[in-house]
Amino acid sequence: MSSHREAPEISQDPVADSTDVYAFVSPDKPDTVTLIANYVPLQAPDGGPNFYQFGDDVLYEVKVSHGADGRSEISYQFRFKSVVENPNTFLYNNGPIAIKNGRLDTSAWNRRQFYSVTRVEPNGKSTVLATNLACPPCNIGPLSTPDYAASSAGPDALTRNFIFTLPTGETVFAGQRADGFYVDLGTIFDLGDLRPIAEAHNTFGLNAMLKNMPGVNSTAAVNVHSIAIQLPKTKLTVDGSSPTDAAAANSVIGVYTTASRQRVRMYDGNGKSSAAGPYVQVSRLGNPLFNEVLVPLAQKDQWNASAPSADSTFAPGVANPELGQLLPVLYTPNFPNLDAYNKKIAAGTKSRADLVAILLTGIPAGVVPGFQNYTGTTQADLLRLNMAVAPTTTNPNTLGLVAGDAAGFPNGRRVFDDVTNIELKAVAGLTIPLVDPSFTPDKAVAIVDQGLTSSATDTTAKGSVQYLTSFPYLGTPHSGYYTPSVTPAAVPPAPAP
Repeated sequence: MSSHREAPEISQDPVADSTDVYAFVSPDKPDTVTLIANYVPLQAPDGGPNFYQFGDDVLYEVKVSHGADGRSEISYQFRFKSVVENPNTFLYNNGPIAIKNGRLDTSAWNRRQFYSVTRVEPNGKSTVLATNLACPPCNIGPLSTPDYAASSAGPDALTRNFIFTLPTGETVFAGQRADGFYVDLGTIFDLGDLRPIAEAHNTFGLNAMLKNMPGVNSTAAVNVHSIAIQLPKTKLTVDGSSPTDAAAANSVIGVYTTASRQRVRMYDGNGKSSAAGPYVQVSRLGNPLFNEVLVPLAQKDQWNASAPSADSTFAPGVANPELGQLLPVLYTPNFPNLDAYNKKIAAGTKSRADLVAILLTGIPAGVVPGFQNYTGTTQADLLRLNMAVAPTTTNPNTLGLVAGDAAGFPNGRRVFDDVTNIELKAVAGLTIPLVDPSFTPDKAVAIVDQGLTSSATDTTAKGSVQYLTSFPYLGTPHSGYYTPSVTPAAVPPAPAP
């Protein structure tokens, strides 16, 4: 969650498991769009000596749809290759990986990873844009990786060595970052007993929950591996233009990511394996929390293996979400209006057309004044971005579009958007009046909150990490030495940038 362990099969294959997808107009370069796909969830920063990396046997793709059929026209493919420099040591590194005399010294770095980038065009033509680009080391600690330094001003001295601008105009990065997603997993999966409103929960006759507790960010001290691309808008539109009219259909793109493995994997009995055959999709992700919350457990693996263009199969879970049915039961009697609406859905006289629009078709013009990110009637889980909507650079609202900030989720997704609270409030009925003015949201919708907030720069906000104001936007990965959950307070903080 957002999609960290969302399905039985992929939870056993973390290097192919996508955790989050982001798509937004770059706030510091508004003629470009930034696409980010995160993989390898819930990384303990001190998890050595085999620190985390991408899968050498996984094909990673960030896909873009600019049509109305839910199919991707453009794909950026990433393939990785690991190299062991010194086969006689068990260590990831046997000395500092540090900048010396203005250059990064990699002589003590034993296990390294490199990648290629390929662009697939709408006509199917594939072009290799770059090969042998280097991934950065994991953030091990102040002696091993001394030039990692948390800052909101931009990437640190070490990270800058691994940001590459390609001759074709794309800027790319692939490597470890701090997980920017924030969620109180302990409450969500304990029958939704959100800490700030626990006193309103129906506790089934068990002891009452503590009142007014702050949320606990379950991902506060974990890392992920990010694939990030920043590219001109002209490389994403069907006609090569840079969109300026938010009402125009060609201003909207749909984004998702996939991971694929070859069909056959063989073990040689000596600890080695090889793969053969065509690639088969094993993971995908578009909107946050889609497979996690809206797809039934028995269908989750099928969803991961299917294409967005086939998502009408899973539409019933959107049109009548189980969580929407549970809220009036878990928080009796605080959702009477939603409860009555659910009964009409069961009778076939109503449906959650608001959620279908937000997640499966995009929002048509006229629903939200001055905004649309509609891609047609084909139901497909795509993260839809209207590229003609300017980024909000002053006081962006983490609740995005529902709070009047049209540059935020579900218009794409920025790294700091509070997607959990947005979707909780939407499922609780906040967005039903957009498509059914006869419905009045319950007063309890206003207090539905997981108790976490975020800010692009304020790390005192509950749930925040140190986001960056420039590419790759996700913050410096947590250090294995300074792991927040285990490092004693007496240990001095990490060095200042």
